[in-house]
Amino acid sequence: MDDLKFQIKELIVNALELEDIKPENIADSEPIFGDGLGLDSIDALELGVALKKKFGIKFSAESEDNRKHFASVDALAAYIIAGTGGS
Repeated sequence: MDDLKFQIKELIVNALELEDIKPENIADSEPIFGDGLGLDSIDALELGVALKKKFGIKFSAESEDNRKHFASVDALAAYIIAGTGGS
């Protein structure tokens, strides 16, 4: 799981071109949006596309659960594991 979390952090930094943030500086439970990393809705779209390409998971634009899935690296890792059957 730690490896998956690091992969997610790298993906966040690289896909969103966050020049001032290193993957190891992102806390697993830190909010990704708002007060955490300060990402916005455009970042969410880009991150969703990057996650789909790398992990094969999908997000529905109409889903109320997206906010929960994108809450933190911990939440994204749990969603990826659930969506890929733990692989």
